[in-house]
Amino acid sequence: MKIEELKALLKEMTIEEKVGQTIQLSADFFSDQSEDLTGPMNEMAMTEEKKYQVGSVLGISGAKETIQLQKRYMEKHRLHIPLLFMADIIHGDHTIFPIPLGLGATWNPDTVKKTAEISAKEAAAQGLHVTFSPMVDLVRDPRWGRVMEATGEDKLLNKRYARAFVEGYQGTDLKQDLTKLAACVKHFAGYGAPRGGRDYNSVDLNENTLREHYLPAYQEGIDAGAKLVMTAFNTIDNIPATGNKRLMRDILRDEMAFDGVLISDWGAIGELVPHGVAEDNKAAAIQALTVGVDIEMMSAAYSEHLIDLVEQDETLKELLDESVWNILRLKNDLGLFENPFRGADEETESLSVFSDENKKAALTTAEESIVLLENNGVLPLNQEEKIVLTGPLKDSNDILGAWSWKGDREQAATLAEMMGQRLGPDSLSIVDESQFFEGQNSFFMNEIHLSDTVIVALGESSEMSGEAASRTIISLPEYQMVLLRELKKLNKKVVAVLFNGRPLDLSGVVPLVDGLVEAWFPGTMGAEAVTNVLFGKFNPSGKLPMSFPRSVGQVPLAYNEDSTGRPMTDEKRNEKYLSRYLDSENTALYPFGFGRSYTSFDYSECTLSSQEISMETSLTISIEIKNTGKIKGIETVQVYVRDKVGEVVRPVKELIDFKKVELEAGESMTVEFEITEKQLRYTHADHSVRSDAGEFSIGIGTDSSAELTHSFYLEK
Repeated sequence: MKIEELKALLKEMTIEEKVGQTIQLSADFFSDQSEDLTGPMNEMAMTEEKKYQVGSVLGISGAKETIQLQKRYMEKHRLHIPLLFMADIIHGDHTIFPIPLGLGATWNPDTVKKTAEISAKEAAAQGLHVTFSPMVDLVRDPRWGRVMEATGEDKLLNKRYARAFVEGYQGTDLKQDLTKLAACVKHFAGYGAPRGGRDYNSVDLNENTLREHYLPAYQEGIDAGAKLVMTAFNTIDNIPATGNKRLMRDILRDEMAFDGVLISDWGAIGELVPHGVAEDNKAAAIQALTVGVDIEMMSAAYSEHLIDLVEQDETLKELLDESVWNILRLKNDLGLFENPFRGADEETESLSVFSDENKKAALTTAEESIVLLENNGVLPLNQEEKIVLTGPLKDSNDILGAWSWKGDREQAATLAEMMGQRLGPDSLSIVDESQFFEGQNSFFMNEIHLSDTVIVALGESSEMSGEAASRTIISLPEYQMVLLRELKKLNKKVVAVLFNGRPLDLSGVVPLVDGLVEAWFPGTMGAEAVTNVLFGKFNPSGKLPMSFPRSVGQVPLAYNEDSTGRPMTDEKRNEKYLSRYLDSENTALYPFGFGRSYTSFDYSECTLSSQEISMETSLTISIEIKNTGKIKGIETVQVYVRDKVGEVVRPVKELIDFKKVELEAGESMTVEFEITEKQLRYTHADHSVRSDAGEFSIGIGTDSSAELTHSFYLEK
């Protein structure tokens, strides 16, 4: 539809029809199989007539269902304006990829982009138009349950993933490419920093930290063309984000130049009332519309009050037109006025969903996401040795993780099944650990004694992470620790495989194992991926996107902490009055960027092409990497920098670039990075982003513990 036609449509709409466009209902409001909806209809201030004027529906899927609802809706709508269908396609539709934190561990934006493309293709064939992804919230606190939905603690890594997700979902032409979805960047803003790691809690971020670390990934997603942004549940400056005018108007709309659809999170407008910033839903509606929230998801403020409000207030009427215009433009960008059924097609759906090609991509992605944390010469496994597999997650297909909406656990193999396929009964014994805990442990102990290596599958259930799944204790459950301690006493080689949705406190685990594999929740093909890593079919290359603490008492924790006036250094280790703990090292147990391989890499001393750069010139930092092991491997080479003197306190180091390189055994490669003035910019006291002249330290390494071995100067 041409812009002139779209403007004419807006003028033709009644106030009731306009308000309808701003309301989003869940799919069960339209289901023929629903139980009595009288209660929910009343709660949403909804009638049958109003129901067929709402602008969007969330949580519906399936080509048959979306086509039927779209037909029924447009027959009842006076102007035949099509519905938008939205859903949480977070790390896969039917084919489930690793959780986003696991995707972050690939350190490969191209891989992440591919997962988004596949997810969009599956979802679009079912008739969906919008995914509530990517979640680009930077997070430093693993107590927060939704850490599994984030891609880590670093702004550069998060920025690259934000762009990869958006470009993967949306492509270059939403109207023409029916295999794509509109992307929704969330949650704006600072949702990943709740006090105490407790979901939905308030957020306490100073303006500089918000702008320097948290806003860049949102900005990158917007710059990549994301069509929607979702408001956050939390407060910023003690004002809920969904009712925060400075955040939504001044920062998001004006500074960040976002001109798409702003949608609330589930019930977030209504939650302005319990937050205590709105007296009732009427006041909440005024507040949300004033700050520019275009669509209200599943609360009744707009539905109940907006018609009366805009009839009485010309300013609110103008704001309503603004919101409806944003919504109509999105529908037009998707081509829904010409083709209201868009990509929905049952035949295409049957071919696209959970195809062999998609499962193959899920397998390679899961392999790439796995991080080898410890290996005392026990991995990869030898198929000739006698192996025992035990642990509570050995025969669990709960490996998809939270937010795997249409994923089917029954289609995910277990680790026991995959290892059983790899090894015969003479080489593999699968032992139920419950025998040990129930005192019937003679068989259990006998099998352990006969083994060469014990594989123990440990971790969390999927319900232990995700939304509303915050924890104060982030170590393994005690019964799992008891099992490990008993196995340690038997003097056998022990390898622990972890399935989990957050960085864990593994300080108690490390002394008890010879090998430690972080598998995250690896998705549909995760068990096969883990088996491939254990037996060396795939050489692990994953790197941590978040620091793993030594103790929960360290969190929130990140590698790029600010410099302190009394830093703890090796030279001052015996001094008292320093920024340190009495009972722990300051450093992470496993630092950001960490991950082992089955081969080894030797780093030469890096060299700089120049000692100075300027606004117009750059320098090259280079290093020779050699695979000194016996097999091919992939290494992620990471560059870190420190601004020695800034107008505001600067981090002790920051990631400014990285590259993945693949080397054959014995092969060497020179890896080069160009360093420009733009990479040295940061947020100043006046909130401008610019660089400062002066000295910088720089270094290259395999993780964030890399030493900053060289210096250069930025000229004025």
